[in-house]
Amino acid sequence: MKKPHGKGGRKDHASDDDDDAVWKYAAATIEPLKRAKGRLHVSERATTEPPKAKAPPKQDHAHKSQVLKHENVKPAPAAPIAPARRVAPDLSDFDRKHVRKIRGGRTEIEARVDLHGLRQSEAHAALRAFLFRCQSRGLRFVLVITGKGKPGSAAEAGYHNPENERGVLKRNVPRWLEEPDVRTIVVSYTTAAIQHGGEGAIYVHLRARHRV
Repeated sequence: MKKPHGKGGRKDHASDDDDDAVWKYAAATIEPLKRAKGRLHVSERATTEPPKAKAPPKQDHAHKSQVLKHENVKPAPAAPIAPARRVAPDLSDFDRKHVRKIRGGRTEIEARVDLHGLRQSEAHAALRAFLFRCQSRGLRFVLVITGKGKPGSAAEAGYHNPENERGVLKRNVPRWLEEPDVRTIVVSYTTAAIQHGGEGAIYVHLRARHRV
């Protein structure tokens, strides 16, 4: 702001002093203008905003049904564990004390079966049925009569026939007593005393029911 130039004289000098005072007062009372907040341009705003997450691709109906189908599949049940097969115990030697008691009549023979005269298949089935039935009844000492064997008509005719061979049951009954399932109910066996058939009969000691 330029000071006005007056024309010479004292009056003009007083006027200059007044102008200086007004100028100083105005300068002291002037406040700076508040700066307006900056505004972002549309292009600048676009660069500062974070990118939006992309929507997942749409799945078709066939894919959804396939996923649901797999989710509904139940796992196959575990195969049942087969119980361990029981091992049949070995046969023991027949107790001599029991033999003496049976021979002396102090231990009773509780049941007996007569196999002589039967074919092998018949005798085998009859022996097994007899032993399992007696053991289930709780019997302990039984007698199996095999017979000593006699020559059959086939042997007399001169050709071999195992069914009629002399003493075939006498040899096979001990082998049948050694079968695994029979050993689970039989403790031991031995040749019978003379009064009970001798070489043609066998004492059989059966296991107690609660031990089978």
